Amino acid sequence: MLLTEAASRAITQTLLGNVTADDAVVTVRSEDYSHLRFAANTFLTSGRREGVTARVTVWIGKRRGSASTTDLSGPSLKQAVEDAQTFAKLAPVDIEYLPSLAQQTYTPSRGYVDATARIDLPARARQISDAIAQSEKANIIGAGFHQVSLESRATASAHGNFDYERGSLISLGMTARTPDGSGSGYFARNHFDVERLDTARIAREAIRRASDSHGARMLPAGAYPVILEPQAVADLLDGGMSFDARNADEGRSAFSLPGGQTRVGTRIFDSRINIISDPFRPELSKFAATEEGVPAQMTYLVRNGMLETLRYTRYWAQQKNKQPSGPFAFILEPPDAGSGVDEMIKTATRALLVSRFFYIRTIDPRSASVTGLTRDGVWYVEDGEIKYPVRNFRFNQSIYLMLAPGNVDLIGVPERVASSEGGTDPLLVPALRLNAFNFTSQSDAV
Repeated sequence: MLLTEAASRAITQTLLGNVTADDAVVTVRSEDYSHLRFAANTFLTSGRREGVTARVTVWIGKRRGSASTTDLSGPSLKQAVEDAQTFAKLAPVDIEYLPSLAQQTYTPSRGYVDATARIDLPARARQISDAIAQSEKANIIGAGFHQVSLESRATASAHGNFDYERGSLISLGMTARTPDGSGSGYFARNHFDVERLDTARIAREAIRRASDSHGARMLPAGAYPVILEPQAVADLLDGGMSFDARNADEGRSAFSLPGGQTRVGTRIFDSRINIISDPFRPELSKFAATEEGVPAQMTYLVRNGMLETLRYTRYWAQQKNKQPSGPFAFILEPPDAGSGVDEMIKTATRALLVSRFFYIRTIDPRSASVTGLTRDGVWYVEDGEIKYPVRNFRFNQSIYLMLAPGNVDLIGVPERVASSEGGTDPLLVPALRLNAFNFTSQSDAV
Protein backbone atom coordinates (compact mmCIF):
# COMPACT_ATOMS: atom_id res chain seq x y z
CA MET A 1 0.00 0.00 0.00
CA LEU A 2 1.40 3.38 -0.99
CA LEU A 3 1.56 6.18 1.53
CA THR A 4 -1.03 8.89 1.04
CA GLU A 5 -0.09 12.55 0.75
CA ALA A 6 -1.36 13.21 4.27
CA ALA A 7 0.63 10.33 5.76
CA SER A 8 3.75 11.35 3.85
CA ARG A 9 3.44 14.96 4.94
CA ALA A 10 3.09 13.91 8.57
CA ILE A 11 6.29 11.84 8.38
CA THR A 12 8.26 14.67 6.77
CA GLN A 13 7.02 17.08 9.44
CA THR A 14 8.10 14.68 12.16
CA LEU A 15 11.56 14.39 10.64
CA LEU A 16 11.99 18.14 10.18
CA GLY A 17 10.65 18.75 13.68
CA ASN A 18 13.61 16.84 15.10
CA VAL A 19 16.22 18.74 13.08
CA THR A 20 18.48 21.20 14.92
CA ALA A 21 20.97 21.53 12.03
CA ASP A 22 21.20 24.62 9.85
CA ASP A 23 19.37 23.06 6.90
CA ALA A 24 17.68 19.80 5.93
CA VAL A 25 15.89 17.92 3.17
CA VAL A 26 13.81 14.84 3.95
CA THR A 27 12.33 12.27 1.59
CA VAL A 28 9.77 9.53 2.20
CA ARG A 29 9.26 6.81 -0.40
CA SER A 30 6.86 3.90 -0.49
CA GLU A 31 6.60 1.15 -3.06
CA ASP A 32 4.40 -1.77 -4.04
CA TYR A 33 6.19 -3.99 -6.56
CA SER A 34 5.20 -7.34 -8.04
CA HIS A 35 6.40 -9.58 -10.86
CA LEU A 36 5.51 -12.68 -12.85
CA ARG A 37 8.30 -14.58 -14.62
CA PHE A 38 8.10 -17.33 -17.24
CA ALA A 39 10.63 -19.34 -19.26
CA ALA A 40 10.62 -22.37 -21.58
CA ASN A 41 6.89 -21.71 -22.08
CA THR A 42 6.26 -22.34 -18.37
CA PHE A 43 5.40 -20.14 -15.41
CA LEU A 44 8.34 -19.87 -13.03
CA THR A 45 8.01 -17.32 -10.22
CA SER A 46 5.63 -14.76 -8.86
CA GLY A 47 6.60 -12.31 -6.15
CA ARG A 48 5.68 -9.12 -4.42
CA ARG A 49 7.31 -6.65 -2.05
CA GLU A 50 6.09 -3.60 -0.20
CA GLY A 51 8.23 -1.14 1.64
CA VAL A 52 8.79 2.38 2.84
CA THR A 53 11.98 4.35 3.43
CA ALA A 54 12.52 7.71 5.12
CA ARG A 55 15.74 9.59 4.47
CA VAL A 56 17.07 12.78 6.02
CA THR A 57 19.99 14.91 4.82
CA VAL A 58 21.22 17.78 6.99
CA TRP A 59 23.90 20.46 6.77
CA ILE A 60 25.79 21.95 9.69
CA GLY A 61 28.06 24.75 8.59
CA LYS A 62 28.05 23.32 5.02
CA ARG A 63 28.95 19.88 6.33
CA ARG A 64 26.52 17.22 5.16
CA GLY A 65 25.24 14.07 6.81
CA SER A 66 22.56 11.59 5.76
CA ALA A 67 20.72 8.69 7.34
CA SER A 68 17.73 6.55 6.47
CA THR A 69 15.32 4.16 8.15
CA THR A 70 12.52 1.79 7.25
CA ASP A 71 10.97 2.13 10.70
CA LEU A 72 8.46 5.00 10.72
CA SER A 73 7.91 5.08 14.47
CA GLY A 74 8.63 8.35 16.24
CA PRO A 75 11.77 7.15 18.08
CA SER A 76 13.25 5.68 14.88
CA LEU A 77 12.65 8.87 12.89
CA LYS A 78 14.24 10.89 15.69
CA GLN A 79 17.24 8.56 15.74
CA ALA A 80 17.69 8.92 11.96
CA VAL A 81 17.87 12.71 12.34
CA GLU A 82 20.35 12.41 15.21
CA ASP A 83 22.50 10.04 13.15
CA ALA A 84 22.50 12.40 10.17
CA GLN A 85 23.52 15.31 12.39
CA THR A 86 26.30 13.25 13.95
CA PHE A 87 27.63 12.33 10.51
CA ALA A 88 27.49 15.98 9.40
CA LYS A 89 29.75 17.03 12.25
CA LEU A 90 32.32 14.47 11.10
CA ALA A 91 32.07 15.20 7.38
CA PRO A 92 34.26 17.51 5.26
CA VAL A 93 32.82 20.79 3.99
CA ASP A 94 30.37 20.29 1.12
CA ILE A 95 31.76 22.83 -1.36
CA GLU A 96 28.68 22.43 -3.59
CA TYR A 97 26.16 23.07 -0.84
CA LEU A 98 23.19 25.25 -1.71
CA PRO A 99 20.39 26.09 0.73
CA SER A 100 17.41 23.81 0.33
CA LEU A 101 14.59 25.15 -1.81
CA ALA A 102 11.85 27.36 -0.43
CA GLN A 103 8.24 26.71 -1.41
CA GLN A 104 7.85 25.84 -5.11
CA THR A 105 4.82 25.49 -7.37
CA TYR A 106 4.40 22.08 -8.98
CA THR A 107 2.10 20.95 -11.76
CA PRO A 108 0.76 17.51 -10.81
CA SER A 109 1.93 14.68 -13.04
CA ARG A 110 -0.52 12.25 -14.61
CA GLY A 111 1.66 9.19 -14.41
CA TYR A 112 -0.45 7.27 -11.90
CA VAL A 113 -3.50 5.22 -12.91
CA ASP A 114 -5.66 3.40 -10.38
CA ALA A 115 -6.43 0.59 -12.85
CA THR A 116 -2.71 -0.23 -13.02
CA ALA A 117 -2.55 -0.40 -9.24
CA ARG A 118 -5.58 -2.68 -9.11
CA ILE A 119 -4.47 -5.31 -11.65
CA ASP A 120 -4.60 -8.70 -9.97
CA LEU A 121 -2.49 -11.82 -10.34
CA PRO A 122 -5.11 -13.90 -12.24
CA ALA A 123 -5.43 -11.17 -14.91
CA ARG A 124 -1.67 -11.04 -15.33
CA ALA A 125 -1.46 -14.83 -15.44
CA ARG A 126 -4.03 -14.91 -18.24
CA GLN A 127 -1.94 -12.48 -20.30
CA ILE A 128 1.19 -14.56 -19.84
CA SER A 129 -0.75 -17.75 -20.55
CA ASP A 130 -1.84 -16.23 -23.87
CA ALA A 131 1.79 -15.36 -24.69
CA ILE A 132 2.83 -18.93 -23.92
CA ALA A 133 0.01 -20.27 -26.11
CA GLN A 134 1.17 -18.05 -28.99
CA SER A 135 4.71 -19.36 -28.57
CA GLU A 136 3.66 -23.01 -28.56
CA LYS A 137 1.46 -22.53 -31.63
CA ALA A 138 4.44 -21.05 -33.53
CA ASN A 139 6.86 -23.74 -32.25
CA ILE A 140 8.81 -21.07 -30.41
CA ILE A 141 10.24 -21.13 -26.88
CA GLY A 142 9.23 -18.02 -24.96
CA ALA A 143 10.54 -16.39 -21.79
CA GLY A 144 9.69 -13.08 -20.20
CA PHE A 145 9.22 -10.83 -17.23
CA HIS A 146 5.99 -9.03 -16.37
CA GLN A 147 6.15 -6.41 -13.61
CA VAL A 148 4.06 -3.76 -11.93
CA SER A 149 5.73 -0.98 -9.95
CA LEU A 150 3.83 1.56 -7.84
CA GLU A 151 5.71 4.34 -6.10
CA SER A 152 5.02 7.40 -3.98
CA ARG A 153 7.59 10.06 -3.13
CA ALA A 154 7.35 13.02 -0.79
CA THR A 155 10.14 15.56 -0.36
CA ALA A 156 10.22 18.44 2.11
CA SER A 157 12.82 21.06 3.03
CA ALA A 158 13.62 23.07 6.13
CA HIS A 159 12.81 26.18 4.09
CA GLY A 160 9.17 25.23 3.53
CA ASN A 161 9.05 23.27 0.28
CA PHE A 162 6.91 20.13 -0.06
CA ASP A 163 6.17 17.88 -3.03
CA TYR A 164 4.17 14.64 -3.14
CA GLU A 165 3.83 12.44 -6.23
CA ARG A 166 2.70 8.96 -7.19
CA GLY A 167 3.68 6.87 -10.20
CA SER A 168 2.56 3.58 -11.71
CA LEU A 169 4.34 1.40 -14.27
CA ILE A 170 3.44 -1.90 -15.89
CA SER A 171 5.74 -3.66 -18.33
CA LEU A 172 6.36 -6.88 -20.21
CA GLY A 173 9.60 -7.88 -21.90
CA MET A 174 9.70 -11.15 -23.84
CA THR A 175 12.48 -13.13 -25.52
CA ALA A 176 11.57 -15.86 -28.03
CA ARG A 177 13.87 -18.54 -29.46
CA THR A 178 13.56 -21.20 -32.14
CA PRO A 179 13.97 -24.72 -30.74
CA ASP A 180 17.47 -25.06 -32.26
CA GLY A 181 18.52 -21.74 -30.71
CA SER A 182 19.53 -20.17 -34.02
CA GLY A 183 16.70 -17.65 -34.19
CA SER A 184 15.93 -15.11 -31.47
CA GLY A 185 13.48 -12.26 -31.04
CA TYR A 186 12.85 -9.69 -28.35
CA PHE A 187 10.16 -7.10 -27.72
CA ALA A 188 9.30 -5.01 -24.67
CA ARG A 189 7.07 -2.09 -23.80
CA ASN A 190 5.85 -0.37 -20.63
CA HIS A 191 3.25 2.21 -19.66
CA PHE A 192 1.79 3.87 -16.60
CA ASP A 193 -1.72 2.85 -17.79
CA VAL A 194 -2.46 -0.89 -17.89
CA GLU A 195 -5.03 -0.32 -20.64
CA ARG A 196 -2.28 0.99 -22.93
CA LEU A 197 0.08 -1.96 -22.56
CA ASP A 198 -0.60 -4.36 -25.47
CA THR A 199 0.78 -7.65 -24.16
CA ALA A 200 -0.56 -9.55 -27.19
CA ARG A 201 1.50 -7.31 -29.49
CA ILE A 202 4.61 -7.81 -27.37
CA ALA A 203 4.32 -11.60 -27.63
CA ARG A 204 3.46 -11.47 -31.32
CA GLU A 205 6.44 -9.28 -32.21
CA ALA A 206 8.94 -11.32 -30.16
CA ILE A 207 7.73 -14.54 -31.77
CA ARG A 208 7.80 -13.07 -35.29
CA ARG A 209 11.36 -11.84 -34.86
CA ALA A 210 12.49 -15.25 -33.61
CA SER A 211 10.95 -17.02 -36.59
CA ASP A 212 12.22 -14.46 -39.12
CA SER A 213 15.80 -14.49 -37.77
CA HIS A 214 16.23 -18.25 -38.17
CA GLY A 215 18.99 -19.29 -40.58
CA ALA A 216 20.95 -16.03 -40.47
CA ARG A 217 23.76 -15.49 -42.98
CA MET A 218 27.12 -13.86 -42.34
CA LEU A 219 27.97 -10.51 -43.91
CA PRO A 220 31.35 -8.75 -43.71
CA ALA A 221 31.75 -5.96 -41.19
CA GLY A 222 31.80 -2.39 -42.44
CA ALA A 223 29.73 0.75 -42.75
CA TYR A 224 26.15 -0.02 -43.83
CA PRO A 225 22.99 2.01 -44.30
CA VAL A 226 20.66 0.98 -41.47
CA ILE A 227 17.05 1.09 -40.40
CA LEU A 228 16.98 1.25 -36.61
CA GLU A 229 13.70 0.28 -34.99
CA PRO A 230 12.56 2.49 -32.06
CA GLN A 231 13.94 -0.06 -29.58
CA ALA A 232 17.41 0.19 -31.13
CA VAL A 233 17.24 3.99 -31.08
CA ALA A 234 16.23 3.98 -27.41
CA ASP A 235 19.06 1.59 -26.55
CA LEU A 236 21.61 3.96 -28.10
CA LEU A 237 20.25 7.26 -26.82
CA ASP A 238 19.34 6.23 -23.28
CA GLY A 239 22.91 6.51 -22.05
CA GLY A 240 24.96 7.27 -25.12
CA MET A 241 24.72 11.05 -25.16
CA SER A 242 24.85 13.37 -22.16
CA PHE A 243 23.39 16.87 -22.26
CA ASP A 244 24.99 17.70 -18.91
CA ALA A 245 26.16 21.32 -18.92
CA ARG A 246 28.99 20.77 -16.46
CA ASN A 247 30.50 18.01 -18.56
CA ALA A 248 30.36 20.29 -21.59
CA ASP A 249 31.83 23.29 -19.77
CA GLU A 250 34.66 21.19 -18.37
CA GLY A 251 35.61 19.67 -21.74
CA ARG A 252 34.24 16.18 -21.11
CA SER A 253 31.40 16.13 -23.64
CA ALA A 254 30.66 15.97 -27.35
CA PHE A 255 29.26 19.47 -26.87
CA SER A 256 32.55 20.91 -25.57
CA LEU A 257 34.79 23.39 -27.36
CA PRO A 258 38.32 24.48 -26.43
CA GLY A 259 38.73 27.14 -23.76
CA GLY A 260 35.68 26.15 -21.72
CA GLN A 261 33.25 27.01 -24.51
CA THR A 262 30.37 24.82 -25.71
CA ARG A 263 28.55 24.15 -28.97
CA VAL A 264 25.32 25.78 -27.74
CA GLY A 265 23.96 27.87 -30.62
CA THR A 266 25.60 25.65 -33.24
CA ARG A 267 23.75 23.47 -35.75
CA ILE A 268 25.31 20.05 -35.17
CA PHE A 269 22.53 17.61 -36.07
CA ASP A 270 20.30 17.07 -39.07
CA SER A 271 17.86 19.97 -39.40
CA ARG A 272 14.90 17.59 -38.82
CA ILE A 273 16.20 16.56 -35.40
CA ASN A 274 14.41 18.00 -32.36
CA ILE A 275 15.36 16.72 -28.92
CA ILE A 276 13.02 17.85 -26.17
CA SER A 277 12.65 17.28 -22.45
CA ASP A 278 8.96 17.37 -21.53
CA PRO A 279 7.83 15.41 -18.45
CA PHE A 280 4.24 16.54 -19.09
CA ARG A 281 3.98 14.88 -22.51
CA PRO A 282 0.93 12.60 -22.18
CA GLU A 283 2.81 9.57 -23.50
CA LEU A 284 5.41 9.95 -20.73
CA SER A 285 3.87 11.81 -17.75
CA LYS A 286 6.88 11.61 -15.47
CA PHE A 287 7.40 13.05 -11.98
CA ALA A 288 6.99 16.82 -11.84
CA ALA A 289 10.14 17.55 -9.79
CA THR A 290 13.74 16.42 -9.54
CA GLU A 291 15.26 14.86 -6.43
CA GLU A 292 16.48 18.39 -5.61
CA GLY A 293 12.90 19.68 -5.84
CA VAL A 294 13.31 21.65 -9.08
CA PRO A 295 9.92 21.84 -10.87
CA ALA A 296 9.49 20.27 -14.30
CA GLN A 297 9.51 22.36 -17.45
CA MET A 298 9.39 21.74 -21.19
CA THR A 299 12.80 22.46 -22.74
CA TYR A 300 14.19 22.28 -26.25
CA LEU A 301 17.70 20.83 -26.05
CA VAL A 302 18.01 20.62 -29.84
CA ARG A 303 15.73 22.54 -32.18
CA ASN A 304 15.94 22.00 -35.95
CA GLY A 305 19.38 20.47 -35.50
CA MET A 306 20.78 23.34 -33.40
CA LEU A 307 21.97 22.75 -29.85
CA GLU A 308 19.80 25.22 -27.96
CA THR A 309 20.56 24.52 -24.31
CA LEU A 310 22.07 22.01 -21.88
CA ARG A 311 20.93 20.59 -18.55
CA TYR A 312 21.98 22.21 -15.27
CA THR A 313 22.00 20.97 -11.70
CA ARG A 314 21.20 23.60 -9.08
CA TYR A 315 24.87 24.03 -8.19
CA TRP A 316 26.14 24.34 -11.76
CA ALA A 317 23.26 26.64 -12.70
CA GLN A 318 24.33 28.99 -9.93
CA GLN A 319 27.95 28.84 -11.10
CA LYS A 320 26.94 29.76 -14.66
CA ASN A 321 24.03 32.10 -13.88
CA LYS A 322 21.50 29.75 -15.51
CA GLN A 323 18.18 28.25 -14.50
CA PRO A 324 18.37 24.72 -13.02
CA SER A 325 16.80 21.94 -15.05
CA GLY A 326 13.73 19.98 -14.06
CA PRO A 327 13.32 16.20 -14.47
CA PHE A 328 14.50 14.79 -17.79
CA ALA A 329 12.05 13.22 -20.23
CA PHE A 330 13.84 12.39 -23.50
CA ILE A 331 11.89 13.01 -26.71
CA LEU A 332 13.30 12.88 -30.25
CA GLU A 333 10.84 13.89 -32.92
CA PRO A 334 10.80 15.31 -36.45
CA PRO A 335 8.97 18.59 -37.22
CA ASP A 336 6.49 16.75 -39.47
CA ALA A 337 4.78 13.37 -39.48
CA GLY A 338 7.37 10.64 -39.68
CA SER A 339 7.67 7.43 -41.69
CA GLY A 340 6.85 3.93 -40.50
CA VAL A 341 9.39 1.11 -40.46
CA ASP A 342 7.51 -0.63 -43.29
CA GLU A 343 7.78 2.49 -45.45
CA MET A 344 11.50 2.77 -44.65
CA ILE A 345 11.96 -0.82 -45.82
CA LYS A 346 9.92 -0.38 -49.02
CA THR A 347 11.90 2.67 -50.11
CA ALA A 348 15.35 1.35 -49.17
CA THR A 349 17.81 0.42 -51.90
CA ARG A 350 20.09 -1.36 -49.44
CA ALA A 351 20.15 -1.43 -45.64
CA LEU A 352 20.42 -3.52 -42.50
CA LEU A 353 17.29 -3.60 -40.36
CA VAL A 354 18.29 -3.67 -36.67
CA SER A 355 15.77 -4.56 -33.97
CA ARG A 356 17.85 -3.71 -30.89
CA PHE A 357 21.31 -3.25 -29.40
CA PHE A 358 22.82 -4.84 -26.31
CA TYR A 359 25.78 -4.42 -23.92
CA ILE A 360 26.28 -0.80 -24.89
CA ARG A 361 29.25 0.94 -23.32
CA THR A 362 30.73 4.41 -23.77
CA ILE A 363 34.11 4.56 -25.52
CA ASP A 364 34.69 8.31 -25.60
CA PRO A 365 32.20 10.79 -24.09
CA ARG A 366 33.90 13.64 -25.97
CA SER A 367 32.63 12.26 -29.28
CA ALA A 368 29.59 10.43 -27.83
CA SER A 369 31.11 7.19 -29.14
CA VAL A 370 29.68 3.90 -27.94
CA THR A 371 30.26 0.22 -28.63
CA GLY A 372 27.97 -2.77 -28.33
CA LEU A 373 26.28 -5.63 -30.15
CA THR A 374 23.22 -6.13 -32.29
CA ARG A 375 20.91 -8.77 -30.90
CA ASP A 376 17.63 -10.60 -31.50
CA GLY A 377 17.25 -9.89 -35.17
CA VAL A 378 19.18 -8.21 -38.00
CA TRP A 379 17.96 -8.44 -41.60
CA TYR A 380 19.40 -7.50 -44.99
CA VAL A 381 17.10 -5.22 -47.01
CA GLU A 382 17.51 -4.71 -50.75
CA ASP A 383 15.27 -3.00 -53.32
CA GLY A 384 12.45 -2.50 -50.83
CA GLU A 385 12.33 -6.07 -49.49
CA ILE A 386 13.76 -8.01 -46.57
CA LYS A 387 15.94 -10.60 -48.26
CA TYR A 388 17.32 -12.68 -45.38
CA PRO A 389 18.39 -12.56 -41.71
CA VAL A 390 22.00 -11.64 -40.91
CA ARG A 391 24.38 -12.74 -38.16
CA ASN A 392 24.99 -10.23 -35.41
CA PHE A 393 27.67 -7.53 -35.39
CA ARG A 394 29.73 -5.55 -32.92
CA PHE A 395 29.63 -1.83 -33.61
CA ASN A 396 31.58 1.33 -32.76
CA GLN A 397 29.58 4.46 -33.46
CA SER A 398 29.57 8.13 -32.54
CA ILE A 399 25.99 9.17 -31.81
CA TYR A 400 27.09 12.73 -32.48
CA LEU A 401 28.01 11.73 -36.07
CA MET A 402 25.09 9.34 -36.39
CA LEU A 403 22.62 12.26 -36.15
CA ALA A 404 24.80 14.69 -38.09
CA PRO A 405 23.68 16.46 -41.30
CA GLY A 406 24.00 14.14 -44.28
CA ASN A 407 23.63 10.89 -42.32
CA VAL A 408 19.95 10.98 -41.34
CA ASP A 409 17.79 9.78 -44.23
CA LEU A 410 14.32 9.23 -42.73
CA ILE A 411 12.79 9.76 -39.28
CA GLY A 412 9.85 7.73 -38.04
CA VAL A 413 6.93 8.35 -35.70
CA PRO A 414 8.01 8.63 -32.03
CA GLU A 415 7.02 5.71 -29.80
CA ARG A 416 7.31 5.18 -26.05
CA VAL A 417 10.23 2.77 -25.51
CA ALA A 418 12.62 2.00 -22.66
CA SER A 419 16.18 0.75 -22.99
CA SER A 420 16.30 -3.03 -23.31
CA GLU A 421 19.26 -3.24 -20.90
CA GLY A 422 17.10 -3.36 -17.80
CA GLY A 423 15.74 0.15 -18.21
CA THR A 424 12.24 1.20 -17.17
CA ASP A 425 12.61 4.95 -17.72
CA PRO A 426 10.75 5.62 -20.99
CA LEU A 427 11.92 7.65 -23.95
CA LEU A 428 9.77 8.89 -26.83
CA VAL A 429 11.83 8.06 -29.93
CA PRO A 430 11.25 7.14 -33.59
CA ALA A 431 12.75 4.65 -35.98
CA LEU A 432 15.67 6.09 -37.95
CA ARG A 433 16.99 5.33 -41.42
CA LEU A 434 20.65 6.31 -41.57
CA ASN A 435 23.06 6.43 -44.48
CA ALA A 436 25.94 4.86 -42.56
CA PHE A 437 26.49 2.95 -39.32
CA ASN A 438 29.83 1.41 -38.35
CA PHE A 439 29.89 -2.35 -37.77
CA THR A 440 33.38 -3.44 -36.77
CA SER A 441 33.21 -7.23 -36.56
CA GLN A 442 30.87 -10.22 -36.61
CA SER A 443 29.46 -11.62 -33.38
CA ASP A 444 28.49 -15.19 -32.51
CA ALA A 445 25.74 -13.96 -30.21
CA VAL A 446 22.16 -14.77 -31.14
